[in-house]
Amino acid sequence: MNRLASFTYEEIQNAIDKFAPCMQDYLYVMDIINDRYYIAGQALSRFALPSDEFSNVVETHRQFVHPEDFPILKEELNRLRSGEKDSQDIVYRWTDIDGEAIWIHSIGRVVEDEEGRRAFVVGCINEVGKANIADNVSGLMGDSMIWKNWEQFEEHMPGGFILRLGIDDFKVVNEKKGISYGNYVLRRVANCIVEMLHPGQEAFRTLSDEFVVVDYVGGTAEEAVALYQKVRELNDILIEQADYAAVYTISAGLITGDDIGNLYAALPESGIAREDDIRKISQFALNEAKILGKNQLYRFQEKDYKGFLRKREILVEMHRAVSHDFEGFELFFQPIMKAGIPELYAAESLLRFTTTKGEQISPVEFIPILEESGIIIPVGRWVIDQALSMCATTRRIFPDFKVSVNVSYVQVLKSRVYDEIVNALERHNLSPDCLIVEMTESGYVENTPTVRRLWNKLRKYGVLIAIDDFGTGYSNLQSISSIMPNIVKLDRGFTMKALKNYYERQLMMHIIQMVHSIDLKICVEGVETVDELNEIESLSADCIQGFYYGKPCNCRLFQEQFVDKNPVRKAALGV
Repeated sequence: MNRLASFTYEEIQNAIDKFAPCMQDYLYVMDIINDRYYIAGQALSRFALPSDEFSNVVETHRQFVHPEDFPILKEELNRLRSGEKDSQDIVYRWTDIDGEAIWIHSIGRVVEDEEGRRAFVVGCINEVGKANIADNVSGLMGDSMIWKNWEQFEEHMPGGFILRLGIDDFKVVNEKKGISYGNYVLRRVANCIVEMLHPGQEAFRTLSDEFVVVDYVGGTAEEAVALYQKVRELNDILIEQADYAAVYTISAGLITGDDIGNLYAALPESGIAREDDIRKISQFALNEAKILGKNQLYRFQEKDYKGFLRKREILVEMHRAVSHDFEGFELFFQPIMKAGIPELYAAESLLRFTTTKGEQISPVEFIPILEESGIIIPVGRWVIDQALSMCATTRRIFPDFKVSVNVSYVQVLKSRVYDEIVNALERHNLSPDCLIVEMTESGYVENTPTVRRLWNKLRKYGVLIAIDDFGTGYSNLQSISSIMPNIVKLDRGFTMKALKNYYERQLMMHIIQMVHSIDLKICVEGVETVDELNEIESLSADCIQGFYYGKPCNCRLFQEQFVDKNPVRKAALGV
């Protein structure tokens, strides 16, 4: 075991910051005593890390380590901390910023402080198989060599371009035809690209199925598009000549010298920082081409990239929140009243999120990010627990009070929602009928076996099911028979049409009658005025939800406004 006499955690951090720009690997230090971790900042542009520094080291690794590899890493870190091991040499997978699994090799050694205590693990992480200098399969140089002639590129700005090309669904080619055939495809695509190059242009191989063409001599965006089209056409001919043994397409992302010039204006003078950001925006451009349907070229747009960075910033904030006991998340509640009498029936729980900078993010913006990233699973579990905690408190005054929660389709497919609901109800000592489960997305009703099993199990257990936003899509009528809910919630837009148009009003009346005929309840959403309330009640709705009775508010305000001041509460207290 080595000793770093008199060095502190902060001093090791500073050393990492100084040496990291000179290295392709990622230096790190783990503070064993204080349970914290620091890694070279450039790792943030490659991997889905919550930050370059974090605490609760083992559990935070869960956020970016491949799920299959996390148990191995957890055991390794615990053995390092406990004294069973003095060094680390392990190969496993991290998740990159695009959600892909990347094999990494982590080498580290335990070092003591001047008091002889096991204080730190110091080491480095490198990507397994990373070929930065050259690639023997394609015969091309690696992308680290792009910068060899970069001064020439800068001399011709705003001309010049970087064209990043990727083989679509290359993984399928490898799986069906084998690695050897996959290598053959890589060589063939590389040859297609090289054959189309003009003087002053050079091709490189970057990631497993990606290539980069750099025009150093002031080429135009139109010339880049023409080059891409020729590569595509030549590749199609070669696929045909090979009797369609493997069919694949090629996508491309284009950034111009003008785009890079705009990027420079927002960056420090550090050449390394510029290289990292140029790589990132070219990768972004290619990813956008694939998202748009593949087999096409996407030209970099700054507004799209800012939107992408915004999403990533929010994602990092939410990762941090989850790892800090959901700090920043908060549940708001909106009352649902019985029709005809102003009596509290239930409350809908609505998720809110505030960043560490104090910015309140709209659910319209952060809910899709939660679902796309999978963070909706731990957050959804937290929502259920918080909602039932509030329900348990309210039921001391209103024994029949219910709370509704929105369940995402992602939760249904990728987590054990039923078990989470049952465990939470038992933990709070609540009966199943206190919970109403709603769907999160307007118009979504997936009649899949997984969904049907969940609704059937919940209904059998006694949990109430609600179809939200009814009236926003024709598929909702089908959903009543396929899901057999307990409650149908009419969307405000549908309701407002009914209040202004005789035909729509008649349609709404028939829907309410139909729903009542099969013993279901109708809840009308979005009621804001007394005139709307009177009209809705005349149509025999069962429940009312909307700003007329109250806007969504946090748990404390909800208790003050709808529980503590309620006549039922006052009577119970003898007031």
